[in-house]
Amino acid sequence: MLAEVVGYLRPRPGSVLVDATLGEGGHALALLEEMGGEGCLIGLDRDAQVLQGARERMRDYACVILYHTRFANLGEVLEDLGIEAVDGILFDLGVSSPQLEEAERGFSFRRPARLDMRMDADQELDAWKVVNRYEERELARIIREYGEERWASRIARGIALARKRSPIDTTDRLAEIVKGSIPAATRRTGGHPARRTFQALRMEVNGELRELEEALPQALQALGGGGRMVAISYHSLEDRIVKRFFAARGSRCECSPEAGECECGAQEELRILTPKPARPSPREVQENPRARSAKLRAAQKR
Repeated sequence: MLAEVVGYLRPRPGSVLVDATLGEGGHALALLEEMGGEGCLIGLDRDAQVLQGARERMRDYACVILYHTRFANLGEVLEDLGIEAVDGILFDLGVSSPQLEEAERGFSFRRPARLDMRMDADQELDAWKVVNRYEERELARIIREYGEERWASRIARGIALARKRSPIDTTDRLAEIVKGSIPAATRRTGGHPARRTFQALRMEVNGELRELEEALPQALQALGGGGRMVAISYHSLEDRIVKRFFAARGSRCECSPEAGECECGAQEELRILTPKPARPSPREVQENPRARSAKLRAAQKR
């Protein structure tokens, strides 16, 4: 949703923008081009390997500052740089293409590899530890809540039984355990039966929902007046967090609905620019099937 990101963030010469989930740098490059070489882009990513690739792609631009860090550290980064306010912030949530495509990263159920799923290779918790050491009840909760998987309890039971025989070391073995835990009739629709479980484990390993909840208030505080925030989510739980944050900060009135007019003097912090989330075009989905679940929400600071 490159055109939508550029349209809502309105980059122009002299802008100070933050790409809090830099990834391969596709959005950042488009924003830099619109800025015409004047202004500054600050990029954050917890994946050092992906960050290095983005650094190479943006080497021709003068004011690009990249940090190897989680986007929940946004406030610390801006404080370190002495920047009091920025003009726009982008969150493109979820996993990046290189992470899925490189088998050794252990994200994909389609490619045999050691269970890993860490976006930051330096962190201690990985998918192997979650799968082999978490209690069965906790596994079921994670798969049910993060994966929105109706067969979570059966899958957790299958994992618990399998790991008693031997540790579950690889993505392909885990995928087979998940597949075998789901009724055959259910497996015939809805894509690969392990998709939701792998998604849930990835979100647990990387603390994705907690990080988003921590980062959004920091982003709002970092924006200057008229500054804009854009968030692209690929999961209903992520989208719900963004939607509720925007709604809560977009209406601060605590008066009773019967009051008619606001009497508490509350001031809105955000003007919501997308009453309904923007969605990718059919052509974009055809060119990039991963974009089919994307939802973009944007808001502007008062």
